[in-house]
Amino acid sequence: MKASSVFVAFFLVCGLSSSVNSQTDSCSSNLNLNRQIKFDTSSLNCNPYAQAGPNLWSFILSAPNTNAYVAIGFSPNGNMVGSSAVVGWVAADGVAQIKQYSLTGQSPPQVLPDQGTLEIVGNSSSVVSESSRLYVAFQLSTDLPENRLLYAVGPAGVFPTAPNFRLTEHSNKVSTTLNYVTGQTQTQKSPYSNLRRSHGILNMLGWGILMPIGAIVARYFKQWDPIWFYSHISIQSLGFIFGIVGVICGFLLENKLSANVNKHKGLGIFILILGCLQVMAFLARPERGSKYRKYWNWYHYSVGRLLIFFAAVNVFYGIHLGNAGTGWNAGFAVVLVGLFIVAAVLEIRMWMRK
Repeated sequence: MKASSVFVAFFLVCGLSSSVNSQTDSCSSNLNLNRQIKFDTSSLNCNPYAQAGPNLWSFILSAPNTNAYVAIGFSPNGNMVGSSAVVGWVAADGVAQIKQYSLTGQSPPQVLPDQGTLEIVGNSSSVVSESSRLYVAFQLSTDLPENRLLYAVGPAGVFPTAPNFRLTEHSNKVSTTLNYVTGQTQTQKSPYSNLRRSHGILNMLGWGILMPIGAIVARYFKQWDPIWFYSHISIQSLGFIFGIVGVICGFLLENKLSANVNKHKGLGIFILILGCLQVMAFLARPERGSKYRKYWNWYHYSVGRLLIFFAAVNVFYGIHLGNAGTGWNAGFAVVLVGLFIVAAVLEIRMWMRK
């Protein structure tokens, strides 16, 4: 399910989107949910929220029941970190649960159950599974809830369990801004999405794609001297430049998001160091007839292969951290498999000529 459809799914209960026919699902009374929800829903008037009284707000969220948790986060700034979320699910044994979580970081151990800043009214929370949909209902004691909302759906079949009730990473999410007076919503882009995209694309193209292509040219096209040499240098230089800019984007992104990505960052710095070593090796390469040339070749070959391996690992890890989805994973994997097949064919041809 794409992020936009997640948004529509959560608000299918209210009919805010004119393109969605929600008459069969728009009011809790239509589904006889009133007796299953622990507060009066008559004031909702087919909206997912309503001010039920002074400093009292009622919420009912709806999503397709995909055998996963559903969550709404209330954020002061639109970011996940620093938000408090209400999460509901119906486990495989049919037991419904709802909990508040404090989102202190992006990793599962930093999502803390039974903590947060939301004042949930006692005995007002409930989770109902009805007609292939999941309803999460609760009331907040507040003058006005945060209007920057985060919605998420968990992975199918994976639920928080005792004793720690750790929340696994969501499979889909969307951010919105809600006007509680007019009911109008606006889907928000992820913070610094352009910088995030630039960081990923530049590093994938530079370290993950151009570097392997340059290595293939150097190993299998030496019969076309000196074209192979200048092609190798040009491709690797372009990849190195893209990689450096991508790393700089990564540092800027980390600073702006205050993200905890130490492993990804460490791998990136290691790859950058390997790239710098290759540049220095090129500048200090001995003449072809030198007795040291053989050792230089071994060094250049080994560092290059090491760089390519860790670059591929870090690109996949970065895709995972950025929740970019299976499309990016599949696309990069297809490119790598294609390059591997080309290299294998050229390697066989080279050995057959010997």
